[in-house]
Amino acid sequence: MSKKVAFLVAPEGIEQVELTEPWKAVTDAGHEAVLVSTESGTVQMFNHLDKGDTKDVDVTVGSATAQDYDALVLPGGVANPDALRMDDSAVGFIRDFVASGRPVAAICHAPWTLIEADVLRGRRVTSWPSLQTDIRNAGGEWVDEALVTDGNLITSRNPDDLPQFCGAVVESLEHGAAAASA
Repeated sequence: MSKKVAFLVAPEGIEQVELTEPWKAVTDAGHEAVLVSTESGTVQMFNHLDKGDTKDVDVTVGSATAQDYDALVLPGGVANPDALRMDDSAVGFIRDFVASGRPVAAICHAPWTLIEADVLRGRRVTSWPSLQTDIRNAGGEWVDEALVTDGNLITSRNPDDLPQFCGAVVESLEHGAAAASA
C-alpha cells in the first residue's frame, strides 16, 4: 500500500542531495512524496554553499497536518533547519509528527528542528557533529554513527550516510519506524 511522505523544508538553504536522494528512494519504493514548505512557490536547493536546483512546493506547512502523512523527512543544509526552527507552524508540525509515533527522519543539521520542537529528551540521535552540544543541552544523547533509530526517530550525520538513511526511511514505511534499526 502506497504511503504519503512529507518532506518539510524552508524556502531556501536545503542541501540538495539530502532532499533528492530520500525523495527518489521514497518514490522508487512506490510511495508519494509531498514537498511541504513555509511558503508557496518554489524552494532553492544548494550543493553545500552553491545554488542548486529549485523545486515546486506542493503544500504550505500552515495548511498541513501531521495526520495527513505517514512519515516526515527533514533534509539538512545549515540555513534550511535554521529557518524552519524560527517558524511556529513548522515547529508545531514537527512536534505533532513526533508525538504521532509515525516515522520522522532527520539528516545532518535537520535535528536543530527537533531541538526546537523539544522532542529529544531521553532520545538517542546523531547529526552533523556541530549539533552535538545543542542535542545534549536539549536532553538527547548524541552519538557518532551513520544511522540511529530511536523509536520513531531516524537520524543520520551527513550526505555520506544517505544510503543507510534512505534505506531506513523506506523500511520504516514498509514495516514501521522500529523496523528501520533491525
